[in-house]
Amino acid sequence: MQEPRDRYERQGTHREDVVVLVSDRRERAERLARGIALVLPCRVIELGAALPSDRPIAFVVDLATDLAAERGSAWIVWLAERVRESGLPCLYLARGNAAQDMAAVRLLGTPTVIDPRQSAGIVPTLMRLVAESQARGQVRGGVSGRGRRTGGPPEARVERATALVTRLFEEAAAGRPPGPEEAEEGTRIVLDTVSEVGIRAWLDLVWRHDLQVYQHSLSVAGFAAAFAAELGFSRSDRQRLAKAALLHDVGKALIPQTILNKPGPLTPDEMAVMRRHAALGADLLAKEGAFEPEILDVVRYHHERLDGSGYPEGLKGARIGDLVRLVAICDVHSALTERRVYRAPLSAAEAAAIMQAQAGPLDPDLLRVYRPIIARAGAAAGGPSVLD
Repeated sequence: MQEPRDRYERQGTHREDVVVLVSDRRERAERLARGIALVLPCRVIELGAALPSDRPIAFVVDLATDLAAERGSAWIVWLAERVRESGLPCLYLARGNAAQDMAAVRLLGTPTVIDPRQSAGIVPTLMRLVAESQARGQVRGGVSGRGRRTGGPPEARVERATALVTRLFEEAAAGRPPGPEEAEEGTRIVLDTVSEVGIRAWLDLVWRHDLQVYQHSLSVAGFAAAFAAELGFSRSDRQRLAKAALLHDVGKALIPQTILNKPGPLTPDEMAVMRRHAALGADLLAKEGAFEPEILDVVRYHHERLDGSGYPEGLKGARIGDLVRLVAICDVHSALTERRVYRAPLSAAEAAAIMQAQAGPLDPDLLRVYRPIIARAGAAAGGPSVLD
């Protein structure tokens, strides 16, 4: 049998720039390919097939195959290596199964993830990714996966941050404390990028990836970076706050996906399990011994409220530290303005009204300082993008 690395079709000497659509659903692939071909040449390959001899300018991956189960397949591994090494845009059509989608992200590197049910957005998203890649000079030569670490354009930095957060959660899901070096790198990316492009552009970039737990962590960290700047924090204090925000929900990696992704209200028993994420995350980070006590407090207590109505310990007033109060506000804002399976994102005005009604449980003085962040962020995951 021919080795995977030699599986290239020989179709003549002329080579065209094409989008490579990888799919194991023929009828669906044909429909999608027709849509893509209206704007960009497209070639479809099925599982086990050779790559076309044409020059790829982007990959679209739409597989019903469970990549978590199939990752040992030589062809799957080979394809994932080609995608990662090319440095070309990769659009992954999510299946709606968090475990399988996480496996795909791990295999493919840092794909842009999109919900295929929003089919009207697939071709425009692909066009944007190709245009951005061409602007960076990646097409016709590409860059290796190792070249997309830190620095570079904001889009590449967000991809790197998404990959880092994915890895942090994967480590946590395996019962291992996330690495402090990766948390530090992710935090630097958040601080530098929010400082450069602003909170709204950061959110637009983050929400191009359709993996909600990771989006939430990056969104909250972005809000925290903007909040720290609004408060005039020093670089070290901004780093501490943004890192705490980035890690605040790491305990959710230990909560069953059926609860995390449930489209409707949680039962009392399910809510009790969900509420364990705060203590689970803090206990896990404490094993590493490299995270400051203030970071652990944020992870454990970010759902506590000043009036004692929060969890896990029902803390009140002065027992809740300043860093916890700051992240709690960012966490609430992010939750209100994110897409959820059971509701659309709220507008900036709606979020501001709800948060103001929570003045008391949330620190009212800090809420007043935070108001400009709400206005600048707008409808983080729902309104018109500042990048369009």
